[in-house]
Amino acid sequence: MVIRSMSHLVVRGYRQEEGIDFEESFAPVARMKAIWIFLAYVAHKSFTVFQIDVKTAFLHGTLKEDVYVCQPEGFIDADHPSYVFKLKKALYGLKQAPRAWYNELSTFLQQNHFFKGTTDPTLFIRRFVNDILVVQVCVDDIIFGSSHPRYTHLFSDLMKSHFKMSMMREMIFFLGLQVNQFPFGIFINQSNYVLEILKKYGMESCDLVGTTMEIKDKLDLD
Repeated sequence: MVIRSMSHLVVRGYRQEEGIDFEESFAPVARMKAIWIFLAYVAHKSFTVFQIDVKTAFLHGTLKEDVYVCQPEGFIDADHPSYVFKLKKALYGLKQAPRAWYNELSTFLQQNHFFKGTTDPTLFIRRFVNDILVVQVCVDDIIFGSSHPRYTHLFSDLMKSHFKMSMMREMIFFLGLQVNQFPFGIFINQSNYVLEILKKYGMESCDLVGTTMEIKDKLDLD
């Protein structure tokens, strides 16, 4: 059953020329270690972690370069078939689209009193009198937590005022990680990923095997 039909305009980015159609295309992306550190911090502070997604994120980016595209097939203006379009915003397929989106989001957050992490540019922090709000960005997926629930809702409302967002929900699955939050800690695993691999290779009915490990091993500070 078809619930809805969707289509996207996609630019032929492979035809772009560096120095003409784009300059820089690199965009910061949160590393998995950054996600682990974020979860360790919020668990230590007993924050509840929430997540939201930005819909059609790449379409929000403002372009610095002049980019022209041909009229898409099936939508050519009969009166002006030779016309081309000048893009005002980024489109899917543009090499600079991820960077344009990151710059758009980063600028918006900093204009709203967030400061960016010095070593991790995908981490944004806003301090209040006695509270703190921490935000971790991975392209269009955003996780966040605060020392007071009012600020998580404040952040969700702030994002919805400027971007089209999904509903705020408690973080349970993020970038392949299954996340279980409890008052006494946060536990992460990749059980769904493992089950998908077993299913892919027809091993759903395989037997479990226990694996021994040291139980009295002393850990170093490192």
